[in-house]
Amino acid sequence: MNETLQKLFTCIEFGKINTASPYPPQMRGQEGAMELTKAALDAGIAPSEIMDEALIPAMTLVGQKFTEGKVFVPQMLLSAKAMNAALTHIKPFFTSGEVKRKGTFIIGTVFGDLHDIGKNLVCMMVEGAGWEVIDLGVDVSAEKFVAALDEHPGAYVGLSALLTTTMTNMKTIIDKVHETHPDVKFIVGGAPVSAEFAQEIGADGYAADPQDDIKLLDSFLGA
Repeated sequence: MNETLQKLFTCIEFGKINTASPYPPQMRGQEGAMELTKAALDAGIAPSEIMDEALIPAMTLVGQKFTEGKVFVPQMLLSAKAMNAALTHIKPFFTSGEVKRKGTFIIGTVFGDLHDIGKNLVCMMVEGAGWEVIDLGVDVSAEKFVAALDEHPGAYVGLSALLTTTMTNMKTIIDKVHETHPDVKFIVGGAPVSAEFAQEIGADGYAADPQDDIKLLDSFLGA
């Protein structure tokens, strides 16, 4: 791998956002994801190569480490922030069409629920895996999901809930959306949610963590 891309991979893996970032301590004063992404582009490395050789593999590794209990939410958030710093230089190439997104993922915390930490982490991880993410925020009604799907046909939908009292609203949203968008696939997640519950309400997948979201979305592409 190109030396700059290898350094960028390491920055994403360990959450080194930029030169000014004090974390991780062993990389203090070194260039971070933001500077290295710009350096790679300035050196003529294609944005798609930066995504495919450094950013996506690094975030995949971080997701695997999280699933295996080798890193925890704070470390994963730093990696996601480093990824976002890198993406500030890559996003113009998505807009121009030079780099293709895998697809579109619409996500929101269901109506009645204002929790967003888990959802926000999923957004950052999924975007880092090459997807366009439409974050509808918290307390999102079925109508807002329908409107977003009208605007982004062919998108997949993620529903998040943290409370047992609000997770039942997932079924309401799925049923309402399927009235006008019968082929939409749903992924559900959140502390009280289980694979069994996902199946009961007609969801197409259950994600215990952000890496599960990415695996499911990628599997939908091959379906």
